Order: sequence, then C-alpha cells, then structure tokens
Amino acid sequence: MPRKDITPFSQAVYEATRLIPLGRVSTYGTIAKFLGKPRAARAVGNALHNNPLAPQVPCHRVVMSGGHLGGFAEGIKKKKKLLETEGVICKSGRVVNWSEIFFSFK
Repeated sequence: MPRKDITPFSQAVYEATRLIPLGRVSTYGTIAKFLGKPRAARAVGNALHNNPLAPQVPCHRVVMSGGHLGGFAEGIKKKKKLLETEGVICKSGRVVNWSEIFFSFK
C-alpha cells in the first residue's frame, strides 16, 4: 500500500528498485527509462537519496552509468560494504564485474 508521504514518482522508483536482485546492480538512468521517463535519472537519484523504506528498497544496488558507485545517504563506504556483502566486486569507487551483474529490467 502506498504511503501518503511518498510521491507517486518516488513510489514507482522504490517499486522498480525492489526488482533488482541480490548481488546485481542497475543504474539511475536504467530505472528512469524503465519508468518511461528517460531524462529523469537525477530525479531517480533524489528519490533514492530520500528513501524511507531501506533496507526493503535496496537503493545501494543502484549505481551510476559505467558502474561508478555514485552517492549514498549513509556514505559511499557503507554502500561499498553492502554491495560487497552481496558479492559485488568494487574497486576505486567502481563496480569491477559490471558486465556480469548489470540488471536491465528486461
């Protein structure tokens, strides 16, 4: 059931983010395209930054295009640690095994 304090766009972002499986990552832009708003990657990032539903909405699984970790409300070290506990390999602020674990919502 949608919460009244969450906008419909943010709710859609959270629902899409829930689809990203454990040990996989997607991008802000991919979620925006999935939602039919291909120019809204920054808005996706803002919605995830304000995610009140973590950890049920695994916003740490969303990274920048090319596998760069991007931001995280709890800090980039925490995001890296969460990803690594799921088997995602990170080095120098980037997902190393990007092509193997990218989730595209197909």
